[in-house]
Parts: sequence; C-alpha cells; structure tokens
Amino acid sequence: MEFIADYGLFLLKAATIVVAIIMVFGFILSAGQKQRSTHKGDIKVTNLGEEIKDHKHTIQSEVLSKAEWKALQKQEKEQDKKEAKAEKKKVKAAKENTTKENEEVIQDELEIKPRTYVLDFDGDIEASDVESLREEISAILATANKQDEVLVRLKSPGGMVHTYGLAASQLSRIKSAGYQLTIAVDEVAASGGYMMACVADKIISAPFAIIGSIGVVAEIPNFNKLLKKAHVDYEQHTAGDYKRTLTMFGENTTYARDKFKQELEDTHELFKAFITENRPDLDIEKVATGEHWYGSQALELGLIDAISTSDDLITHATKDRDVYTVKYEIKRPLSDKLSISLHGFLDRFVMGWVQRSNQSNLFK
Repeated sequence: MEFIADYGLFLLKAATIVVAIIMVFGFILSAGQKQRSTHKGDIKVTNLGEEIKDHKHTIQSEVLSKAEWKALQKQEKEQDKKEAKAEKKKVKAAKENTTKENEEVIQDELEIKPRTYVLDFDGDIEASDVESLREEISAILATANKQDEVLVRLKSPGGMVHTYGLAASQLSRIKSAGYQLTIAVDEVAASGGYMMACVADKIISAPFAIIGSIGVVAEIPNFNKLLKKAHVDYEQHTAGDYKRTLTMFGENTTYARDKFKQELEDTHELFKAFITENRPDLDIEKVATGEHWYGSQALELGLIDAISTSDDLITHATKDRDVYTVKYEIKRPLSDKLSISLHGFLDRFVMGWVQRSNQSNLFK
C-alpha cells in the first residue's frame, strides 16, 4: 500500500509539473498573440503565370540546342510585340468610342484576361491563418473585376469551432461579393477544414486527400481520484448552473456529463445545418457521422465535386487567365517568431498524436 501511495504521489507531482509547463507555454503564446495583433503586414503578390514561364524557359534553355533556343526566344518576343501592339490599338479605339453611356461596357472589353487569385490556408487547431486570410480577401475584393475568380489551397485537419467558423465566414465574403470560389484540397480538409471547404462553389480534391470528419470531439483527463489519494482537496465555485460542466480536478457528475454531451450534440447540429445550407444536395445524415474518406470516395458521396490537384488547376488557368498568389505577410519580432514556432510545434504534436490514434489505414 505504501508503494501505491508513493507512486500516486509521484504521478501527482508529474501531473503538476506538466500543468505548470503548459501554463508557462500558454503565457508565452498568449503574449505572442497580443504582440501579433499590434504588428501590421504587407500584401505580397506573385505572378504564377510568369513563374511557370520562367521554369519552362529554364528547362528549354538546357534541353534545346542553341539555335532552337534562340529561335524560340525570337518567336516569343515577336509574339509579345504583336500582343502589345494589338492592346495599344484596342485601347485607342476604345477611348475614341467612349461615352458616358457605354463607359462601363468599354472598361469590361479592355480587360484582356480575367484573373485568378490564389490564397493558401494552412490550418492549425486555432485556425491562426484567419488573421492573414481576412486581409488577403479584403485586398482582393477591393481590386477584383466581376470576371475574376478565387482559388484557395486549403489544408486543415480542423480545430476550434469558433475560429473555423470565422474562417468559413471570411470565405463567404468572396461568394457574397459575386466571385467564383474554388477550394483545392491536396492533403486534408477535415472537420473545421471541411466547414471552410463547403462554402465554395466548387471543391476539388486529390485522390487520397482526407475529406469529411463532420463531427465534434472533446477529450479531457480527470485527476480527482489521484488528488483524493494524495489527500489534496480541490474546490471550484461557480454562479450559474452550467458555468462549468466537466472539470479536470473536481469530481464530475452524471448531470455535468449529460450537459456536456448535449452541448456537443448542439454544436454538431449547427455544423450539419451549415453544411446543408452550402451543399443542399448532400445526404448530410449519411456523411455527418464523424468518419473521414479519401478524395475518390468523397466524390461518390458528394462531399467534393471533382478529382484533381491545385497544381493542375493553376496550370490550366494560366492558359487563358492571369494567375496571382496573394499573401499577407506580417513582419514579426524575434520573440513573436519564437512563440509562433513553439505554438506550431505543440499544435503539430497534438494533432499528429490524435490522427495516429484515430487512423489505422497507414502505409507501413
């Protein structure tokens, strides 16, 4: 019995140390979050069409003979001059024919190519990228023309309900403004990630990307029995019947558990209603079981609209559209970068552990 008591005391000390470390990390992260909100960033735009063209030229310069390479360069220069001349002529003719009545029509005709704006969202538990996403979307909406489109490369296993709800609402701004929104999932869009994806006019997924997981989960350890063995009392006082349901250190009651489960069910119903609103043809009761599927399976269930990759979409778009990535970059001090790195490490560790514990279909 003495051994058990000593071992219990050891576990209690270990748990105390772990909690203390988490609290310290939490303080560092919260300080970093406060600092992040005070730092402004800049919008960075990259022409993907030109980038692809540069890569193409790099290969061509190596595989073609000198004569072939020079001939190709000459041909492209002549083509560029021809297009520039035609554009100049078109602008001149438009100006001569412009009146107040047809000014808007003329402006539309002057647009040679529509644009596709590409955004990246790499989601953690807190959907931290929403800070940049809102700025990127605001910048696009301030400059886009009616024929422009937005492509979001989404990667997220899900996380907190309120932060992913905000991220989904940010994407809804694009549709509300009348622009076509496409979501491309190369790896994973599960749970809160799928909440974001379902907002799109079209969801594209790679064949083995993880899709779905339309459910709600909450896990919490309880150290009450361990504290009792160590003769440690824990008191918790609340005002309001449901101010606190489950607790880590107090004694959880059946009443509290039932209320907590009901809150999860209510959240799940809101999740299902949101998906049904955005994808009304989906059999929500069939897919809202918490299960996840691979892209090819998700297509059969109606969770996505087509099988492809973001790379294929971008390459195809550059043929008749100008394609740009838009990224909001925040200049951060070293302390902020350290807190973000620590946050990312802890987040990846936790999510990796959860995914490994829930998934058995792994390549070994």
